[in-house]
Amino acid sequence: MKKASLLVLLAILLASLLAACGGGGGSSGAPKQKIALVLPEKMGVNSFFTQMDEGLKKAGEDFGVEVKTIESTDPTAVEQNLRAAVADGYDLIITAAFSAVDALTKVASENPDRTFAIVDDTVDLPNVRSVAFREHEASFLLGAAAGLITKTNTVGAVVAMDVPLMKKFTGGFEQGLKYTNPSAKFLVHYVGSFTDPAKAKELALLQFEQGADFIAGMSAVSDNGVFEAAKEKGFYTSGQDVDRTVEDPEHIILSQLKETDTVVYETVKDFAQGNFTFGTVNYGLKENGVGLTFVTAESPSPLSDAIGQANLEKLKKIRDDIVSGAIVVHNPLEQQ
Repeated sequence: MKKASLLVLLAILLASLLAACGGGGGSSGAPKQKIALVLPEKMGVNSFFTQMDEGLKKAGEDFGVEVKTIESTDPTAVEQNLRAAVADGYDLIITAAFSAVDALTKVASENPDRTFAIVDDTVDLPNVRSVAFREHEASFLLGAAAGLITKTNTVGAVVAMDVPLMKKFTGGFEQGLKYTNPSAKFLVHYVGSFTDPAKAKELALLQFEQGADFIAGMSAVSDNGVFEAAKEKGFYTSGQDVDRTVEDPEHIILSQLKETDTVVYETVKDFAQGNFTFGTVNYGLKENGVGLTFVTAESPSPLSDAIGQANLEKLKKIRDDIVSGAIVVHNPLEQQ
């Protein structure tokens, strides 16, 4: 009897020990990986960063990693927040945009044993993954659409700043415009800021006076000024990053998409599954990293009559030809 009781006791102790050690097919008991997203501004201003936060949270749930989004009050706080993430022991630290490049370059250089990633810009260091977009491919689609839509044969773009990144937008747009409408005139004006709707509205009104009946917003938060002008004057416009058509489908009839949620999700997935690499990773139409409403992604908004089903089918064919390589969209930053 004593022997049987002793065996039962030993069995219980063994089961407890296995449970504590993560035996029996359960968790290994290793601490969760920690991943931080350091944003260069507060959320709620630019949908570009809100999407990143959404992608991070979804990845955290799907891959069982601990995630945290750290907001910066202004770009100068990015370096401080990156250093705080390093001090707090995060295994992967992600940031984004050109405003974070200098801070990341400094912090990553000083911490060569830590792993970093930056979305929408490039930092050439051995411990950094740079996530880049082929925005010119989606811009080509948008320009092609504008070429099909315009009745005045004049279209415009109100662009945030005259910086290399934005040349991928304007350059791709112009290639697409000329593909569907070689004789169309293209007007470009620069706001000088990503957050000046008043100036953007002024420029959009100027382009309208010069005959533009489709004016693309390419200025982030400043696009709100373009949208105001479109509503007042009745011209067509487009948004960026997320589906802005839902705000005013009568005038905002397209949006060029940049799937920042997808790339953050994929970055976390690679890290969690042991497939993380450094260097530059590119996302274009083929990888669903960029796109255009209705053409590559559904929208709750109705398709505008200004586009029409026939033109939509033409745009989908152009998209397929870009993916297959039948249409080559040149990256303006790689031109000599």
